[in-house]
Amino acid sequence: MTLYVVGDVHGHLAPLTGALREAGLLDEAGAWCGGAARLWFLGDLTDRGPDGIGVIDLIRRLQAEAAAAGGEVGCVIGNHDMLLYGSRFIPESPVTEVRTIIQVWALNGGQEHDLDRLDEERAGWLAGLPAIALVDEHLLLHADTMAYLEFGGDLTEINLTLRRIMRERDAATFGRNTRLLFRRFEFLEHNDGVANARTLLERLGGRRIVHGHSTIPETFGVPPAAVQGPITYADGLVMAVDTGISLGAPCLVIPLAAPQPA
Repeated sequence: MTLYVVGDVHGHLAPLTGALREAGLLDEAGAWCGGAARLWFLGDLTDRGPDGIGVIDLIRRLQAEAAAAGGEVGCVIGNHDMLLYGSRFIPESPVTEVRTIIQVWALNGGQEHDLDRLDEERAGWLAGLPAIALVDEHLLLHADTMAYLEFGGDLTEINLTLRRIMRERDAATFGRNTRLLFRRFEFLEHNDGVANARTLLERLGGRRIVHGHSTIPETFGVPPAAVQGPITYADGLVMAVDTGISLGAPCLVIPLAAPQPA
């Protein structure tokens, strides 16, 4: 059962469906044809691009179609997904001392057409997403940060905490919790990245962290048009898969081989 991941899509529905067809996971009609394959999205489904809600609807449909075929489609939540959700239901929740969540959403590529179409059904789906998933020794998460540990001491507690935050819609705390997932670069060498990666893996499980959030062009200096695959770093403990689609990079569906024991 091959495992694939897709980094931040940011509403770019057409490139996503094209990449999924090229990977052999969608047929020409747009239906799941991946059989028992597993496909995970690493958050930031919305904002910046033309159809974030269309991306959400596609993933929701593929979850049912893949499950019926013996496969799996999963998704972890990203900070932009939380921004959209918060802007819809608790727009005045403070993210910083001077900005509310809807202000931060707008400054970070928020799209009115996504906000207008985020109904309770789609919002309920977002609220049920995990923050982290452990699949075949890959620790799948959105942001390259240690901030997840501020939500709990293990994977189960972290996921329960994030789901509770989404469900409760507490205006006093929602924005500040969203801000935690804006942190980044904490696995890079100059930020004690190897030690941080080892700590997170020891606490949450797995042999390799796979994340989105920090784009390959901005983090590693690869021109967007030259991005051809993920970047593995931090002594092989971390893999970055956000190609930077909003910067002009391609959407890639990335197959993951099981990480080798240390």
